[in-house]
Amino acid sequence: MKIAIMQPYFLPYIGYFQLIDAVDTFIIYDNIKYTKKGWINRNRFLVNGSDALFSLPLKKDSDLLDVRDREISGDFDRKKLLNRFAGAYAKAPEFQHALEEITKIVSCPETNLFKFIFSSVQRVCAYLNIKTPIVVSSEIPIDHANLRAQDKVIALCKALGGTHYINPIGGVGLYDKTEFGRHGLELSFQKTGNDVIYPQFDNVFVPSLSILDVMMFNRTEQIQSFLKLYSLSAGLTK
Repeated sequence: MKIAIMQPYFLPYIGYFQLIDAVDTFIIYDNIKYTKKGWINRNRFLVNGSDALFSLPLKKDSDLLDVRDREISGDFDRKKLLNRFAGAYAKAPEFQHALEEITKIVSCPETNLFKFIFSSVQRVCAYLNIKTPIVVSSEIPIDHANLRAQDKVIALCKALGGTHYINPIGGVGLYDKTEFGRHGLELSFQKTGNDVIYPQFDNVFVPSLSILDVMMFNRTEQIQSFLKLYSLSAGLTK
C-alpha cells in the first residue's frame, strides 16, 4: 500500500494533489509545529503576470504550538481575500466555475487553523474527483510524543500497513532508503513534470503557483490529466 505524509497547506501547488492522487492513503499532519516562515497558511497566486503572496492571518500565540492548536485571526476578512482573487483572475477562462468552489473554501466558518486547511484540502480533492482516503496523523496509534522525523514517518506507515512511502522530491535528502527497507518499506520521491504548463493570459508561464491558479485557467478534466504528469525516483542510501 502506497502512503504519503504531508503538512497541511492552504491551497498548495498541484504537486500536493498529485501526491494525494498517487497513493492509497494520505496522512495529513495536525500534531506538527507551526512554522512561521513555511507555507502552511500562505501561498502564491498570479497578479499582473508575476507571483504574489496570499495568506491566512493568525491569532497571535506561542510559536511552540502545533498546527492543530493555532487559530485564525478574528479579523480575517474572507471577502477581502476573495476580492483579491477575483481581481487577479476575473478574465481567466474558468473564473466563474473555480471562484464558486474557492468561495466555499474561503467562506468556511471554522477558526481552527488545521480544521480550516483540512476542509480546504478535502474540497479541492472533491473538485478534482480525487478519492484517496485522508487520515489525520494524531488519530494513528504511534508514540507521537517521542518519535521524530524519519522514525515517525516509518511508524506511521507501518501502523497503517504501508509498503511504499512516497515523498515530494524536495525531501530526498531527509530519508534513508536502507532504513526504510529494513522496515519493509519501499521509498520513492515524486517530482511534478515540466509539462504541467498552461496559458496564463498572455504572460510568460509562472510555475508552482497555488492550485487556485490551476483551477482558474483549466477545466477540471484538464487538471485531472495534470495529476498524472509526474515522475518517481528511488530513495538514496545515506
